[in-house]
Amino acid sequence: MILAEIITIGDELLIGQVIDTNSAWMGQKLNEIGIKVKQITSISDDKMHILTTLEEAKKRADVILITGGLGPTKDDITKKTLCDYFGSELVFHEPSFKVIEEIFNSRGRTITETNRLQAYVPANCEVLVNKNGTAPGMWFNDGKKIIVSMPGVPNEMKGLMETLVIPQLKSKFNLAPIVHKTILTQGIGESFLSDLIEKWELALPVYMKLAYLPSAGTVRLRITASGKDADVLRKEVESQTEELKKLIPEYIFGYETDQLESLIGELLVQKNKTLSTAESCTGGFIAHKITSVPGSSRYYMGSVLPYSNDLKTGLLKVDPELIAKHGAVSQEVVTQMAELARKMLKTDYAIATSGIAGPSGGSDLKPVGTVWIGIAGPEKTKAWKVQLGSNRLRVITETALHALNGLRKELLATK
Repeated sequence: MILAEIITIGDELLIGQVIDTNSAWMGQKLNEIGIKVKQITSISDDKMHILTTLEEAKKRADVILITGGLGPTKDDITKKTLCDYFGSELVFHEPSFKVIEEIFNSRGRTITETNRLQAYVPANCEVLVNKNGTAPGMWFNDGKKIIVSMPGVPNEMKGLMETLVIPQLKSKFNLAPIVHKTILTQGIGESFLSDLIEKWELALPVYMKLAYLPSAGTVRLRITASGKDADVLRKEVESQTEELKKLIPEYIFGYETDQLESLIGELLVQKNKTLSTAESCTGGFIAHKITSVPGSSRYYMGSVLPYSNDLKTGLLKVDPELIAKHGAVSQEVVTQMAELARKMLKTDYAIATSGIAGPSGGSDLKPVGTVWIGIAGPEKTKAWKVQLGSNRLRVITETALHALNGLRKELLATK
């Protein structure tokens, strides 16, 4: 197994001014070709910090990928630091300068001496010409170790990785394939899920591993298999996935990058059905998720947002006696909200939500996080309660996922 380490350089990363998205993307691409990322490290623009981190990384990894610190300003010191580390000197690289000229000419700008300095690279590196920016990448062979330095600008780094770095790594190493399968679940917590599939997980072959990746409202299960033959691995992973589906069919809603809002959109189109929403505690978040899908106007008609009780009774025409007797957060009220929204907006299905998102407003009978969800359809109305904790944004997010997955199940159950 070839191991890699990713080092991102920049004070802006450490103070949270810039989010490091490069490492996640690089890790994914390396894994696709069979290189395992051993560690990801973010460090400051400091020479000794860079040198120390590089030495430590060489003890752990065969391939070290560095991003950041290659700009034209004085705070970008990566290139000069690497030049000193490898005992080299900076030399002018004409092909890189031609790219810089083309970029500046296309923008009607004059090249300054500072910009020209970006075409200087360590004499003992293999230059990776950056066609998307002014800072070239650098490939160093340090004994059996490979060290690659690239710009921190995402599109520049990705261009170098895809066109030069990944192809060269594949040609240099005899890489064993790694196959992943991600199974998406909703409606069950990580620990409960683990208990349900424990026997299946313990029986996995030694070359397969299972990872749990929980987030608000969902748990992703990732099967990873490594071996010699990618096609054989894929078949075996699919076989294990089929066994898993038999154990938890009610919780699996998709695979890889599937999203509930896209899946229900496909089902609504297939069945030629329409949808509306009446949202109280979610404040339009379900509508937002639905309409984030291109083409959602084919099946989504609109939403009513009766956040206050006055609007529930005045706009949506919920019976005031129901609210007085059962409270706005109740099965009776959310059921009527869904049915009235379906009628008002003339749709086949309607989703309704009413709950206590918090952090205040709860009671002993209805604590913060109590949410009722209703789905009205052509044949029946279904309503159910979920208890989602006290984090307001998490309550809103999880309610939307519960509602969308509930609709998905209803659509699958109807002809």
